[in-house]
Amino acid sequence: MIFFFAQRNLEGVNLQTFLMIGLLIAAIIGGLVCTVVFWNFGSLWLQAKTSGADVTMSSLVGMYFRQVRSQVIVNAKIMAAQAGLDIDRQNGISTQHLEAHYLAEGNVMNVINAIIAAHRAGIDLDFDRAAAIDLAGRDVLDAVRTSVHPRVIDCPDPKHSGNGFLSAIAKNGIELRVKARVTVRTNLEQLIGGATEETVIARVGESIISSIGSSETHLIVLENPNLISRTVLKRGLDNQTAFTIVSIDIAHIEVGQNIGARLRADQAEADVRMARAQAEQRRSEAIASEQVMKAKVAENRANLVLAEAEVPRAMAQAFVAGHFQSPVNG
Repeated sequence: MIFFFAQRNLEGVNLQTFLMIGLLIAAIIGGLVCTVVFWNFGSLWLQAKTSGADVTMSSLVGMYFRQVRSQVIVNAKIMAAQAGLDIDRQNGISTQHLEAHYLAEGNVMNVINAIIAAHRAGIDLDFDRAAAIDLAGRDVLDAVRTSVHPRVIDCPDPKHSGNGFLSAIAKNGIELRVKARVTVRTNLEQLIGGATEETVIARVGESIISSIGSSETHLIVLENPNLISRTVLKRGLDNQTAFTIVSIDIAHIEVGQNIGARLRADQAEADVRMARAQAEQRRSEAIASEQVMKAKVAENRANLVLAEAEVPRAMAQAFVAGHFQSPVNG
């Protein structure tokens, strides 16, 4: 009986010892894990915590396993918090939104900088729209800057134009060479799916040529080049484009060649060649007719000779047949 109680007490002591050792090992392992985690992510967590960026330690560990650069996410979250943007986990610029945009191969820092610039300029631009613009391949930060500070576009584009001028002809045939400058502002509402600068340049160039072509004389355009600008602006060339046209200014205009006179001269020369060709055709027809008449005269002469040759034969046949009679004496 004494041995049984002693053995039972010994088993209780061993069980408690094992439990204590297990708890001690678990505490050591947990401490090592916490030490490693804090060693790797502690500085970022403290940086975010002291900046009010609301980035948890579990989020940092999750970024490591999802192969997300935590430094980029933390810096973006800190910038958003310091700029006074909404970083609420439900509707604001949350850590999950930033991670999702990073995993979609978006430029997180560019998007945050664009939102901050738009917020400072009083432009309505939320994270979802900025991320969509970035994923569409557009530079969202440059778009915001262009929306704040309008961009000047040369028309025609010097990179694709040989002489750098648009050539248009007025109704009197005088050529005008024009160079225009278009001031545009980014339209963030139409940035996704909207036409780019090339479309704006093409539309403006077409309208300038049409405006000059509808003028009675080139002198009207030279006297008031603003007529071109006003006419072009009325046509709404910025529809379905990523830009809003602020102004169109005629930077340079000069008189070119007298295209009308040259065309009339070319037409007159063509008419002369046509008349010469027609006269040559008539002369050739007359010569051909003359040759035909000569051939007919020769044919008639031949027929006459043949007819004259038949007379002696007929007379001979008449003698043989005795058809000739001596005249009756009176």
